[in-house]
Amino acid sequence: MEKDRLLAFSDGVIAIIITIMVLELKVPHGADLAALASLTPVFLSYVLSFVYVAIYWNNHHHFFHLVRHVDGLMLWANLHLLFWLSLIPFATAWMGENNFATVPTALYGIALLMPALAWQGLQFAILRNHGRDSAFAQALGRDLKGKMSPALYLTGVLLAFADPRAAGAMYLLVTLMWLVPDRRIERKIWGA
Repeated sequence: MEKDRLLAFSDGVIAIIITIMVLELKVPHGADLAALASLTPVFLSYVLSFVYVAIYWNNHHHFFHLVRHVDGLMLWANLHLLFWLSLIPFATAWMGENNFATVPTALYGIALLMPALAWQGLQFAILRNHGRDSAFAQALGRDLKGKMSPALYLTGVLLAFADPRAAGAMYLLVTLMWLVPDRRIERKIWGA
C-alpha cells in the first residue's frame, strides 16, 4: 500500500487539531490590555500545545521519508496516534480555562503521554514492516528522547498533584527537548 494517502489524511487531521485549538482563543470583552491579560493562561496553553502538535507533524513527516510502503498495522497505529492527538485541544482548553488547576493540568499531561506511547507503537509497526536492519531502524537508533518522553510526562502528571507549575515546567522541558532538531532522519535521507 502506498504511504501518500496515510500522509495526506494525517496532515488533514493535524490541521484540524490546530484549528480547533485556535478556535478556543476567545476575543476578550474589553479594549484594554487588562482584558487581554486575562487570556494569558489560555494563550500559554495554546502555544505549548501548538508547538507540541507541530513537533509530531514534523517528526511524522521526516519518519515517512524512510517508509517505503504501509500495511494494515501501520495504518491502525497511525490512527491510534491521531486519536490521542485529537484529544489535545480539549485538554488544552480545560487547563487554560482553569488557570492551570491541578486536575486539568494532570489530564493535560495524560493527553501528552498517550500520543508519546502511540508514537512508540507507530515506530514498532514501521520496524515490524521494514525490519530491524532497515534505513528507518538505523535512523531511529536508540531513540533516547522517545524513551525518555513518556517517563517525563508521567512525572509531570504526578507533579500536577503537588504543584501544577512544576508539572507545566516538566511538560515544557519535554517540548524543548523535542524542539531541538533531531538530525537522525535527515542524516539517513540526505547524508546531512
